[in-house]
Amino acid sequence: MKEQIFSNARIVLPNEVVHGSVQVRDGRIGAVHAGATSVPGAHDLHGDHLLPGLVEVHTDNLERHVTPRPKVSFPMQGAVQAHDAEIAAAGITTVLDAIGVGDPYGDGFRSRDQSALLEVLDRLEAAGSLRADHHIHVRCELPAPNARELFEPFRAHRRLRLISLMDHTPGQRQWTDIRHARTYYTGKKGWSDAQFDEEVRLAPERQARYAAPHRAWFAEFAREHGVALATHDDTTIGHVDEACALGAAMSEFPTTLAAARHAKHKGLSTVAGAPNVVRGGSHSGNVSALELAREGVLDALSSDYVPGSLLMAAWLLSREAGFSLSEAIAVVSLHPARACGLHDRGAIVDGARADLVRVREIGAQPVVREVIVNGTRVC
Repeated sequence: MKEQIFSNARIVLPNEVVHGSVQVRDGRIGAVHAGATSVPGAHDLHGDHLLPGLVEVHTDNLERHVTPRPKVSFPMQGAVQAHDAEIAAAGITTVLDAIGVGDPYGDGFRSRDQSALLEVLDRLEAAGSLRADHHIHVRCELPAPNARELFEPFRAHRRLRLISLMDHTPGQRQWTDIRHARTYYTGKKGWSDAQFDEEVRLAPERQARYAAPHRAWFAEFAREHGVALATHDDTTIGHVDEACALGAAMSEFPTTLAAARHAKHKGLSTVAGAPNVVRGGSHSGNVSALELAREGVLDALSSDYVPGSLLMAAWLLSREAGFSLSEAIAVVSLHPARACGLHDRGAIVDGARADLVRVREIGAQPVVREVIVNGTRVC
């Protein structure tokens, strides 16, 4: 039996922070003890915080490594290794790699078959070369004609943990304000204003043809296969009611306070962006995540496009939104784990996976010093 003791730590438990030690046996948390310990061979953390490993349910970070520049592709294994290292270094021990399926334009990452990703993840895992525990979150672009076709490689794979339903038609949800949509598409995708105007003209017809049947099909698939379901960018009470009728467990990135309040009332887990917290607002002009936190309607955070933002945002919740440190850490560990059906992690409790993060506060910012996944140090 392999045993480790992490001593002299400020341990962030579900309801309190205690100074003490954590015992790990064979990759599981065996016990938590308050106070000092003199056990020979204990790993002295010198008063640093010891957190449960962070759980990330929605990150586009892999996509950034696969396509580091517009129309530039990087080999999948190299991209996965770089993404995995960055995720782990941010304190994320469980990650749902968010893979977009469906692209009406046919020229990006989300328009391509991603079978190679699954093969690479399995190969690296078999070799013991993954730092974090990787699962899959498939993001389905409902108005895209090819959404179901591109979903096929994932439908029977053991890593599939979450499906989200997206509709990025300009003029609604995330892009209610067309000006923000124009900035995004002309900036990130390099479209001309004329190309964007043509998309605004064509998008409603595509939405009318494909969105409803795709929404029904993916929701039914999630129900039949026990996969967690999320909706994306809920803006109105009607959107939330639709999410509930579909059987969704999560409302990802609600764009208004009214939608977030209604989602909370209906029992959906509300997920907001950690970059929104760190930056002090949404890049799309939507509701502030800090406002959601202060209103009591924020359940979980996602790093979205900046892995390091997840831990930073938790610290900000404890400093600026009235959260205790235990409450703030639960937003980036326990709550997202439970929302996607992972019940063996997310908190430092007896019997849980020994996914742990050592953190030191430097200049009022949390700095990751060590990361342990299933009892093994990976960073």
